[in-house]
Amino acid sequence: MFAGLWARGAALECRSAAFTKSPRQSSFRQLYNATTPSRIALASPRTWLKPSSLWNSNRAFTFRAAAPRRPFDPRFFSANAAQAEAATAELPVLSPPAVGGWLLASAGLVFAVIVVGGITRLTESGLSITEWRPITGVLPPLSRAEWEEEFEKYKATPEFKLLNHSITLEEFKGIFFWEWGHRVLGRIIGISFVVPLAYFALRKRLTATLPRHLTAMALLIGAQGALGWYMVKSGLEDSLLETPGAVPRVSQYRLAAHLGTALVLYAGMFGTGLAAIMDWRYATKGFWSGMKENGAKWKEVLENPHVRRFSRSIKGLTALVFLTALSGAFVAGLDAGLLYNEFPLMGGRLAPPADELFDPAYAKSPDRSDIWWRNIFENPTTVQFDHRCLAITTYIATGLMFASTYNPALRAVLPPLTKRMAKSAFAMANIQVLLGISTLLYLVPIPLAAMHQAGSVALLTTMIHLLVSLRRPGAAARAWRQALQHGKKAL
Repeated sequence: MFAGLWARGAALECRSAAFTKSPRQSSFRQLYNATTPSRIALASPRTWLKPSSLWNSNRAFTFRAAAPRRPFDPRFFSANAAQAEAATAELPVLSPPAVGGWLLASAGLVFAVIVVGGITRLTESGLSITEWRPITGVLPPLSRAEWEEEFEKYKATPEFKLLNHSITLEEFKGIFFWEWGHRVLGRIIGISFVVPLAYFALRKRLTATLPRHLTAMALLIGAQGALGWYMVKSGLEDSLLETPGAVPRVSQYRLAAHLGTALVLYAGMFGTGLAAIMDWRYATKGFWSGMKENGAKWKEVLENPHVRRFSRSIKGLTALVFLTALSGAFVAGLDAGLLYNEFPLMGGRLAPPADELFDPAYAKSPDRSDIWWRNIFENPTTVQFDHRCLAITTYIATGLMFASTYNPALRAVLPPLTKRMAKSAFAMANIQVLLGISTLLYLVPIPLAAMHQAGSVALLTTMIHLLVSLRRPGAAARAWRQALQHGKKAL
């Protein structure tokens, strides 16, 4: 008899657990709640159990109901597990936060290489390595003989013959390591980007559009290395020795192209990484651009006319920030920061004389038809004046953008993250202006000039973050969010 009671109680326990695992949660949960109390009394001893040595009149034989298990446990319901897996397989791939973190880390390395590249230019170290060896160049000279060999190669360059003819081996080591560090950091960026990209792609952890975009970034990293060597070669040409008044330095055009490519890479990595993380938060928690309670209203926000005008304005402002940073490459390439070390005037005037801004000496065409663009890109005075104008315009535009966020009609609909990033962009613009003026007044000291270049990237960072804050969630994130919402409703 005891064995029969035990089997009956065990069967009830299994039934109570089975109801909890039902694939049709709405109907079976009601049945489970109705039939499974906290303690299931099977019988009373007065009805079907006679008292014996094991039982007395004050005791009832009872079984505890099994603790409810997590719904849809595939260990007990293979059919339910197959349905869940099929539903998940129909959803598009959504990149996990690890992808966003990897892209942000890659962007941080690009930020670092831009700053190191600026210091390399400021210390005039860029021409210290006269060969491009992508593999063997990872190791620096390790012996006295190897250092002597590298030094002899440097002695054959125009920079040594015209500027550094009295440099010692120890001084050469100082400039060598800046250029070597810049190149090695570039290689580290390539490896730390390509290897995780291959891993995430093979594991199918990338949203549908990411493999194409990230592959383009990987190719751009390789092209950036080749472009860097192409830039260095322009400062190693022997024709500089035959040009009167020539200064051995890299071409400002190639320098600007090198910096511009780095900024494009940085913007792509940083923006894509932020977008991946924000898509994950939206898909899993419903958060969008700092909106936790009303994250589902993103479409209403983005379709607002005030927000659409604001979004177009910050796109134009981001392009202006990029152009201003790019013009700084021409200032650095021509050492234009060493002229007119005063602000806001230039030689006691708001602008230099016209014949100085557009000097006919820079024209190379017989009819002087190229006098305008050659002065804009090759005349140090004009280059500095242009950079000043672009910087002032950027600062004023950033201030107006920030002020517009206090417009009641716009402020009422802007997401919290957008408001914060608008404030951050204006704050960074103030810091960048102070760094630029200080660099000019103090005759371009290396620490200030390096911070000024880093500030330009930081300002671009805030603008990219501002743009991403008004980005609609990706298609994969929207699909996953919709699926999760339907799942909650079903429960």
